[in-house]
Amino acid sequence: MMKFGLRLRAKMLLLSSFLLAIPYLGYQYVWELESYLRIGQEQTLVGTASAVATALHERPALFDNQSEFLADVSPGKDLIAHDIQYPVQLDGRLDDWQEYQHKMLDYGASSLIEQSQVYRPASLQFKHMVGKYEQFLYAIFDVTDDNLVFRPQNSLRVDRNDFLQIAMVTSDGLFKRYLIAPYEPGWVNAYLLDQNTDTLTPVSLETKIQGQWRITSQGYNIELRFPVSMLSSNIAFAIGDVDDEVSRQFNYLIGTANPTNVDDLGNVLSPSPEIERIISGLKYSNARIWVVDNQRRVLAKSGDILTAGGFTVAEGRPANPNAWQRFELDYLKPLYQKLLTKPANEFIDDLANAYALEGTDISNALSGQSDTLWRLTSDNKAIILSAAHPIYHDGDVMGAVVVEQTTHGIRTLRNQALEKQFNFILAVIVLGILSLFLLASRISNRIRDLRNATESAIDHTGKIIGNIRPSKSADEIGDLSRTFHQVLDKLAQYNAYLENMASRLSHELRTPVAVVNSSLDNILLDPENQETYTQRAKEGISRLSKILNNMSEATRLEEAIKRSDKEEFDLGALLTSCIEGYRMTHDEHKFQLDIDVDKHVMLGEPDLFAQMLDKVVTNAVEFSKVGDPIKIRAFKKRQGVAISVTNAGTLLPDNMKNQLLNSMVSVRASTTSESSHLGLGLFIAKIIAEFHQGSIEIDNLPDHSGVIVLLQF
Repeated sequence: MMKFGLRLRAKMLLLSSFLLAIPYLGYQYVWELESYLRIGQEQTLVGTASAVATALHERPALFDNQSEFLADVSPGKDLIAHDIQYPVQLDGRLDDWQEYQHKMLDYGASSLIEQSQVYRPASLQFKHMVGKYEQFLYAIFDVTDDNLVFRPQNSLRVDRNDFLQIAMVTSDGLFKRYLIAPYEPGWVNAYLLDQNTDTLTPVSLETKIQGQWRITSQGYNIELRFPVSMLSSNIAFAIGDVDDEVSRQFNYLIGTANPTNVDDLGNVLSPSPEIERIISGLKYSNARIWVVDNQRRVLAKSGDILTAGGFTVAEGRPANPNAWQRFELDYLKPLYQKLLTKPANEFIDDLANAYALEGTDISNALSGQSDTLWRLTSDNKAIILSAAHPIYHDGDVMGAVVVEQTTHGIRTLRNQALEKQFNFILAVIVLGILSLFLLASRISNRIRDLRNATESAIDHTGKIIGNIRPSKSADEIGDLSRTFHQVLDKLAQYNAYLENMASRLSHELRTPVAVVNSSLDNILLDPENQETYTQRAKEGISRLSKILNNMSEATRLEEAIKRSDKEEFDLGALLTSCIEGYRMTHDEHKFQLDIDVDKHVMLGEPDLFAQMLDKVVTNAVEFSKVGDPIKIRAFKKRQGVAISVTNAGTLLPDNMKNQLLNSMVSVRASTTSESSHLGLGLFIAKIIAEFHQGSIEIDNLPDHSGVIVLLQF
């Protein structure tokens, strides 16, 4: 039964699946490259922070105006008075605040101070910021109010309508409250309120606080200004809401801080314009730069984190794409975009309106050690790297420079590297698998052809009827085909030998059997000559016995070899002794011995070695004419010794040179009744030579005058 298994093509395709490890290795390589790029980005940011800090070292005047501020900063409560570059027209419009609108803070449910009903965002919420131009502090309020209610005409109360309340600590340390409640939109001033914080009773008109109240589609805008000299640093703004013009019931009070509690007022923080001028040119550095004091308060900022990607990577479609580029752009790139994470164009900037900064990098910088920090935005869309470096004055840390960038540039570069690498890897995998498949097909076809040729060379009975054509290829399959050719050739010779052996054996046995049979018949027919016929029958039986003995001689010899023990003997002495015996036994021939070696000791069985020589010499005698010399020569060859036996006489047939050393192969023309030649002599000599770790060869002499047998040990 055939066992289940994979064919060669399937195995090659299975092995080619290991090519899929290449994308994984490529991805790991790019990931390692990204980690190195991040390390490089860290070092670059630290260098940038150090360079900016160098420009701020030993300049204490840049930090003097911040020394009076509190250590704790509360966003939304403590207000940053941004430096305004141009005069502001008090018209209630947001045009003059256009470039600062992104710094406005939102106030809603989290900023509720009082309420008489459930809060509704549509009823009241606002955006607010303050700014400073020369000696004035400006404030803008973008209010959303679904029902605007003004102060009634001739009404002395200011709290039964929508209003803006202001509370501050003046420059002389007094706590004062002000309220703006107009009869109609337009120019407004503030009323100074009495000292009783439980009421909103106006005392006098404060013309230093002036502004514009303007109605908008979603509510109204209030734009104010007052001299900076009016306050020290503490201030609070709050907007009250009334929606019902009939009942005029108070709904909500939303503000930056509680205007009735002096301890709850916020601080007005003024960014350093000098520092901002120093770092303003760094907005082109593809990074966001902060300068903070030793209380972590923001003194200046430059750049936008949304565009601070580290470095810019060129992207776009080629002007004249070729076929491969079109395939890549139309098919591969959309696939990569689904697999690879593309950096977000927009994400939440958690520090957009920060008054103060936190982080271990800043803490370490304020303690005198530069540091970096990786953080993830709250929407998980961007990774931000920040590097902080201390600012020194007389060995003391005055503040720190913080430089921030996202990893968008690195991630974009990583994606492009992965795309290019995947394109190359995809081509390698496709070509590799296709090449392996074609190779497997080629190999399997060649093996199949070799199988078919081998099957066609042998018929269903096992008889060799042909041979396969040997391949000229130098690979293993070509070597296998040549081996099969040689094996089939040898098997064909062996089959021919077996067929000839049966014919020869039949011929050898037929004559003695016929002699015995005829003798027995003659005894029955002619009893008077019984003795003669009996003698002829005995001769036939003797010949049969000799044939059987010759056939079993090789077997007995192999068994004798297995039982033999090797010993050392002198080759020259053995040859001399054997040749002397041959001269006496075959006196009709001349034996010439030439020993061209010094005393040569061999390891083996001397009797078997002599028997081997007997077979070779006897073969030479039988094929030589009477009186022709038989030459035996011993000489050194390579690392051993060789013995040659040469005789003049009949040459060997060309097609029998490689077969004469096999069993029962002979080239004798005929066989007499007195002797039987089954072709075992040289076969026995071959067995004995191999026992002595040697070889035997037989061939015609180069001048075709005779035959040479060469024994090498």
